[in-house]
Amino acid sequence: MDFGKVETEDLSKIDFALPPDPEGTTRLLKKHTSKTKTKIFVGCAKWGRKDWVGKIYPQKTKEADFLSHYATHFSCIELNATFYRMPTEKQTSVWAGKVGKGFFFAPKFTQSITHFKRLKGAEEATTAFLKGISGLGEHLGPLFLQLPPNFPPKNFEVLRDYVKSLPKDIHIFVELRHPGWFEKESFDTVFDMLEEAKAGAIITDATGRRDC
Repeated sequence: MDFGKVETEDLSKIDFALPPDPEGTTRLLKKHTSKTKTKIFVGCAKWGRKDWVGKIYPQKTKEADFLSHYATHFSCIELNATFYRMPTEKQTSVWAGKVGKGFFFAPKFTQSITHFKRLKGAEEATTAFLKGISGLGEHLGPLFLQLPPNFPPKNFEVLRDYVKSLPKDIHIFVELRHPGWFEKESFDTVFDMLEEAKAGAIITDATGRRDC
């Protein structure tokens, strides 16, 4: 991933200390952690890694069996495949049939919605996307709405209207990359909106972007 990447010689200049939690985060954690037991799921961004054969996957594992073996080691996956290609219900149902109980997929919204249409006039594409991932059934986890680095706070109303237009029975997590979202005048506005919409936010730990 090139986002947040820095040259090796610049590593010593970066403060890797974790920033303090925003006030809203602290408030939400106090509100929810006392009522529910926290569950942590661990996964990667893809299962199709040939270099894992003989390491994570058994020797001579066929590519068709990669996902089944992946699901024995990890409990979830960030489904990047749906970002690059509109999913179909037939394909996602096949994937769902290769994992066990408790495993979930976190599909990323297709780039035609987020990066090409930039959330405008994306109703038809969004319907197709939601229909496509429905094949995951009980294995459908949170959906990742990744916005491009050149999607600034001036598009707040576009983001707000799109998030509010989505079905209420799915869990949405938004990934903000433009640095303007993390400045005080925009930060409270966008995160208050996400809280009101019961949408989450992606935390990105990237070397060159400690703000997000």
